[in-house]
Amino acid sequence: MTRRKMVVGNWKMHGLKADLPEIEAIAQAAAQKPMVDVALCVPATLIAPATGVAGTMPIGAEDVHAADKGAHTGCLSAQMVKEAGASLTIVGHSERRADQNETSHDAWAKAAAARAAGLNVILCVGETEAERDAGRAERVVQAQIEKSVPDAAAASWFTLAYEPRWAIGTGRTPKLEEIESMHAIARAKLSRMVGEEAAGIRILYGGSMTGANAASILAVDNVDGGLIGGASLTAEKFIPIIQAAAALS
Repeated sequence: MTRRKMVVGNWKMHGLKADLPEIEAIAQAAAQKPMVDVALCVPATLIAPATGVAGTMPIGAEDVHAADKGAHTGCLSAQMVKEAGASLTIVGHSERRADQNETSHDAWAKAAAARAAGLNVILCVGETEAERDAGRAERVVQAQIEKSVPDAAAASWFTLAYEPRWAIGTGRTPKLEEIESMHAIARAKLSRMVGEEAAGIRILYGGSMTGANAASILAVDNVDGGLIGGASLTAEKFIPIIQAAAALS
């Protein structure tokens, strides 16, 4: 099955209104490459302003709470970010798992809440360096997928992102054969969980992707796009990744 390439920027804790021109420039570049699905997930404070300059490019949230509402000081529900203009959200990012001690069950609950609110979902999975060195990468990722993927996940709204946690923001990138192996493992696990629907679910690679290595990574079998951190913060760095994806589409 042919799956459209998808390139998503994750701005993390970066971005003020002064950065809106970067979003606008990225959106204009994305509009020129309609064969690629491009989106930006930005801080909650920037969702509404970003939608004002992004045109048809989707703007997403970086996280949501699993509850619709309640006594959760400082948290935002899926309905809240949707009202602000988000059409998708990331859940289960490795930095949430590590820094906020979120579990795979937490990611599952957030994904379910996001879907119930009408948001598309990007679910992140990936191993630590210690887990890889111990030969446990495959088992860790399979377990995360099993415990995190929401019920009846479908290609129309669900995307998986494999992000080796030791490669995020470090400049280190796995060998292409390592990326291919882990994406194949993820595809097989999805197939066992959701059957034929798994063939249409996109699996993104996340972990120090840049304009310099995007073409080679995006050409790997079962790599359907990228979840980009630092290289998505400026149009200068992000647009070459979009172009690389377009060249393979």
